Amino acid sequence: MYVVAVATAYVEDVLLVDRCLTGEPAATRELFRKHRARVHASLFRVLGGNRDMDDLLQEAFLQVFQSLRGWRAEASLATWIDRVAVRCAYRYLTQRGRRVATDPLTDEDVIAGGDTGGAHRQLARDGVKRLYAALDDLSPAARLAFTLHEIDGRSLAEVAELVGSSVTATKLRVWRARKRIEQVAAEDPVLSEFLAKEAA
Repeated sequence: MYVVAVATAYVEDVLLVDRCLTGEPAATRELFRKHRARVHASLFRVLGGNRDMDDLLQEAFLQVFQSLRGWRAEASLATWIDRVAVRCAYRYLTQRGRRVATDPLTDEDVIAGGDTGGAHRQLARDGVKRLYAALDDLSPAARLAFTLHEIDGRSLAEVAELVGSSVTATKLRVWRARKRIEQVAAEDPVLSEFLAKEAA
């Protein structure tokens, strides 16, 4: 059944891309709707609550539609779109000199993990803010590797594929980023408590 589902998804992707390339407006809307939430979530996890998020999402899909002829179906369409989004995030980080203009988080942005108490929400809000401030001190490549692996939950092999690096180099970037975050947390009790709660 799994093989049939993968083959069906592959055929659907090929047909959708063909429709997009012929200029069918309904196809471009369908592709955007199908992949928007996942791309937005990945960008959000890499960059945090960012003022430029809507522009970045738009830029990612603009690049997708401009490059669609380059999709060779060697990887799934979703993986290929993810690579485009990661390149957009990387460009953004390098152009901004690593500092990301974040927005204050709303309650909807904070995943409370079942505890909806005000103190927990405040800790999560402050912890996320401090985590992303610490991420600003990482190189764009280290930040991408760390956030895609540790926050977005992707495997090291998948992260390496998305960023166009070896698994070994990706693993080293994640390790160095984790060590840096741990150093910052050792001097920041709020970040330390937040990370401890997230790891529990």
